[in-house]
Amino acid sequence: MDLDAFRWLLTAPGQQLLERAASAPADPLRASAALRKDASAEHVAAALTQVELRRKAVAKFGDDAAAMYFTTDGLEQSTRRPVANHRAARLVAAQSATAIDLGCGIGGDLLALAAAGITVAGIDLDPVRVEVARANLAALGLPGAVTVADATTVDHTGFEVAFADPARRGARGRTFDVDDWTPPWPFVQSLLTRTACVKVAPGIPHALVPDDVEAEWVSDHGEVKEAALWSGALVSTRRRATVIGDGGLATLTDEDDSPAAVRTVGDYLYEPDGAVIRAGLVTAVAAGVGGGLVDEHIAYVTADSPFKTPFARSYRVVEELPYREKPLRAALRERGIGRLAIKKRGVDVVPEELRKRLALAGDAEGTLVLTRVAGKGVCLLVEPF
Repeated sequence: MDLDAFRWLLTAPGQQLLERAASAPADPLRASAALRKDASAEHVAAALTQVELRRKAVAKFGDDAAAMYFTTDGLEQSTRRPVANHRAARLVAAQSATAIDLGCGIGGDLLALAAAGITVAGIDLDPVRVEVARANLAALGLPGAVTVADATTVDHTGFEVAFADPARRGARGRTFDVDDWTPPWPFVQSLLTRTACVKVAPGIPHALVPDDVEAEWVSDHGEVKEAALWSGALVSTRRRATVIGDGGLATLTDEDDSPAAVRTVGDYLYEPDGAVIRAGLVTAVAAGVGGGLVDEHIAYVTADSPFKTPFARSYRVVEELPYREKPLRAALRERGIGRLAIKKRGVDVVPEELRKRLALAGDAEGTLVLTRVAGKGVCLLVEPF
């Protein structure tokens, strides 16, 4: 987005154009033609872009999205509001009064910190993102300062907490090499020698996390897309899995963990949340439900009794069906199952392709779990409870 065009959107005529763009026809060509009567092509494009990005941003920012501003990459990289609120709450619990966001982007985490009552400052190398972050603070009536600066050279010692969200995209797209991050991994390592929080990819290897740093994986309504590294005064454990859902927030740590044995499949099967798996705390779920593992290398837990846990999806095992495709098809047809959800772990199966080959027809629904039990392929018909 052009900086001058965005600044114009913040003026009174720009705000009027934004209002008109929000109620313009859904077809982009018709919308552009209608708005071009009173504005330049550049300004119309900027307004329509904001309307579309606000619509997409509702999934991350809820009702606030209607008043906020975005760039395409800034929205994609920003933290979901519930996750950002959780992080801000951890700073409040640690009695942190000030924080600096080193690479604030469009201000997703900055807004959550400011809303929690923390005095904040944000910096970013991109003047457009800085302008957008500043506009978002103003739009939501939140205090805070934002300026253009280089995170690797700025003096952040005056703030109790330093927060960073390194960009994980290079010239070829998303990168999984920490040395390709911006700022790169050596900067992250230096930041973690003080009280800090760094947002990282959920696939970060455990071996890369320094010994005195807490690694937390967070899922929002069953979807885990990020992790955070906590250092200094913010450390409270070694590994943590936090799940956010309609029922609120729950957290599991390595202090809840204990060894779990491999056992035969019981009456109930538990599918641990992605954050739990990433944190390496599947055995903690097994301990919590009084069960064991179906295989030492598979993230499924089984037990003889039903438990409701926020850390796993719970299923009742209806029966074991044939693992081979032809007799499996016959068994499913015999039961009248025409709509089938297929879950798999540890087996070489493509659910979509298998579903097509089964060519089922019937009125009943079913859930199939294809996995390994003690190293052997197994097919289980289950139902959620």
